[in-house]
Amino acid sequence: MPDALMNDGAVWFTVPAVIGTIFFLLRLGFMLIGGEGAISEVELDSSGDPTESFKLLSIQGVAAFLMGAGWGGIAALRAFGWEWMPSMFFGVATGFGMMWLLILLLKAVHDLQSSGNITAENAVGTEGTVYANIPEQRAGRGQVQVVINGRQRIYTAISDAESIPSQARVRVTRVNEDRSLTVTRV
Repeated sequence: MPDALMNDGAVWFTVPAVIGTIFFLLRLGFMLIGGEGAISEVELDSSGDPTESFKLLSIQGVAAFLMGAGWGGIAALRAFGWEWMPSMFFGVATGFGMMWLLILLLKAVHDLQSSGNITAENAVGTEGTVYANIPEQRAGRGQVQVVINGRQRIYTAISDAESIPSQARVRVTRVNEDRSLTVTRV
């Protein structure tokens, strides 16, 4: 095995393959355990455009290229029995393919992110149930349960008109300055 990786020009593929693989696996390990700067490849840049984060000449991209070019060149040279020059072209193509695959995978990881924040403004127009009695004409505060984006929330609520008893159905009409909701009976 060592002879196949070091003789007849194969060393030109072996060195980048080993260096790229070691560096790639170290970076992958740091990403999996959450090491310092682990997600730097998938963070947004200052313009907010997620596609700007997936550059070909990132550290991880160069490691992927070296790994792909090295192992692809060795495969072409040894397994396919090609001469050195066609093996080099195959290795370079494999390296670019690895960079492209890495970009696709990092973009897929980035697209998995979502915001779990639910704001009171999202409740306007939704229907809910009174959790604690709401006094009439802003004379006091009660509570309502509303479902926003599939998540149940309880908010402080007031009524501009009649009092509303517990378990009554209501519709949220607006969000007040104190983040309470104004509701009307349905």
